[in-house]
Amino acid sequence: MQQMGTILSLNIGVSQNIGGDGDKKIISAIYKNSVSEKSLFLSKTGLEGDQQADLVNHGGIDKAVCIYPIEHYAYWEKELEKTFPIGSFGENMTLAGMVEKDTHIGDIWQWGEAVVQVSQPRRPCYKVAKRHQEPKLPLLIQQTGYSGYYLRVLKEGYVSVKDRCVLTERKSDVSIKVVNHTTYQDQNNERDKHVLLNLNELSVAWKKSLL
Repeated sequence: MQQMGTILSLNIGVSQNIGGDGDKKIISAIYKNSVSEKSLFLSKTGLEGDQQADLVNHGGIDKAVCIYPIEHYAYWEKELEKTFPIGSFGENMTLAGMVEKDTHIGDIWQWGEAVVQVSQPRRPCYKVAKRHQEPKLPLLIQQTGYSGYYLRVLKEGYVSVKDRCVLTERKSDVSIKVVNHTTYQDQNNERDKHVLLNLNELSVAWKKSLL
């Protein structure tokens, strides 16, 4: 059976200061709004109208689109006893049906006119903690493996919330879940690290972090 993901929301945002009054200025585009336009152009560097404030840790060729599975929202709401509206994790796409254990590095999807490829997990940072006033949230994301992940764009084109994400080719047997586990819970496993370092489709930035 062909693996497919259903897009629940496409989200774009602009850079802004998310630091509170009297706090150090923190520029981020983690606050994103759901868009219902018929279609948006997806270029090699991201969705039309979307910004990334920190181009070292977000955005760029290997991090053009950020995905977060809707399946994790219920867990966070129960665990942290608060409501998480769609887009709470700064994702460009809130997606159903393709969680980390079922999504592999190098997976190629057809999405509307575009062709995209899974490149790496999403690395949680202090800005998601700042947004939700939950200092331990990045660590909790690492521990659970509920990270989300990034896509690179192999073919540009127009996409929409009405399009399905259809897996067309699987390039590796290494899931996002496995990458997270090796990176955060099993750092001394040299055999598995070697596999990741030799995985062509895994982003260069992630490989550098393993070293």
